[in-house]
Parts: sequence; C-alpha cells; structure tokens
Amino acid sequence: MNKHEENLWNGIDPVARNALKARDYRRASFAQELSQRGLAASELVGADRNRREINEAWIPGVDIFARKIHPQRHRGLFGEFVRRDEGILAEIGLWPKQWSAARMFANTAKGFHVHPPSIPNNSAAAGWLRQLFVDEPDNYSLRRYNDEQWDVMFFLQGRVEMILCDVRAGLPRRVMRFFIDGDNHPGNNNAGVVIPPGVAHALRVEGSEDVLMVYGTSTIFHPEFEGRIASEVESAELPTGWQEFLRL
Repeated sequence: MNKHEENLWNGIDPVARNALKARDYRRASFAQELSQRGLAASELVGADRNRREINEAWIPGVDIFARKIHPQRHRGLFGEFVRRDEGILAEIGLWPKQWSAARMFANTAKGFHVHPPSIPNNSAAAGWLRQLFVDEPDNYSLRRYNDEQWDVMFFLQGRVEMILCDVRAGLPRRVMRFFIDGDNHPGNNNAGVVIPPGVAHALRVEGSEDVLMVYGTSTIFHPEFEGRIASEVESAELPTGWQEFLRL
C-alpha cells in the first residue's frame, strides 16, 4: 500500500487496513476475460474469429448467435428462436430432432454435463476430432448429428452464466465463460448457443429471477448420452438436523 493509499484509509483500523485489497478493474486479454472473468454474450456474437487472439481462445464447434427480441407495448414481447433454412443452423446443417424446456430457480445451478462424440469405426478419436474441428472445420457434412447430441440453447427469462470446457480427445482444453440475457431483458445480450458433444457445459442463474430455457437436440433424449462431471451442486444435502432426525 503506497503513501497515498495510507492517507486515504487512515480512518480505518490498522488491522483492517492491512487486510485491504483493491479490486482489479483493468481489462485483461480477450482469452483471459473469456476463460476467467467472463464476457457478455454481445462481445462474442460479433467477435471476429479470424483474429488470432479470438481464434486461439474459442472452442471449435461452438457458435453464439444474436437474437432480436421485439417488445410489444402493453402485451409482452416476441422473439424468434431460429429458422430452419436461414442463419447459423442452416449453415452448419443442424436441425434438432427434439425440443425441450427447463426452468432453473433463482440462486441455483446445473453442474457440468457432457455428451459423447460419435467416432467412426476404425478411426482414432483424437485424429477424427482434429480432422472435424481443426483440419476441416467448415466441412459440416462430416458432422455426425444423427449419432451424437448437439445442443442449441435459448433463454426466455432471467439472466444466466454459461461455462463451457472442451474435454475432447486431441483438442486443447479451452474454457469459455459468458453471460446471456433472457427475452424479458431485450438487448444485445440475447443470444442462442450451439454446443458440440465433448464440450462440458454448466449453467448458473445470474440474479434473483428464475431462468426459463428452451433447447433443441440433434438426437432424441438418450439417458446414456448424459455424462456428468462435478455436478454435486444439483444434489444439495438435507440439513444435518433433518438427517439426524430421519436416522432415529
């Protein structure tokens, strides 16, 4: 703590003063912000993935695309999810076979989930995944949408923090952390997200509102496709006193 800071805090008890730490508001690199503190979805929607610093931080196969929400005065609002023959899903050739909805109560989280990539017979997993996402990333015809679960997520209400972690064989471990607004908060942070299999994903409610989400999957629901990692946040224990009473 320099002399100026000492004078600034001389009205504080010395013990507390010695424990003071200033919050760092400096902007880090794009990769550091994305993987550590998190970015607003709007900063990712318009990101130029041809730029080296962005390309090296981005998880291959992940897409984040803008959504336009139209407030309707005295009635509510209107927002499209996605069109089959236009936009990012048309470009990558993905149209979900199942649509589902979920509600997350305020102050809750969904632990990390991951879906298994489908590896062709006689192919090494690492080599196949590198071909798919590094060597030929724009060859969408190689993707095995019918045999593996890709997710497309939308948020109707509330605000959510999403964390993605690439755990695919042969690909660098990267983390993307960002914040999305639901439709009831119209603005630049309304976005849809495409998540490939092999990318672990977790959600945490941001703020005091429940979160409502709708998501499409490239396959119908298969319980065996649901791998869980560090998901104990979803199974809170009963209070100790309750457990002791029930054991009596």
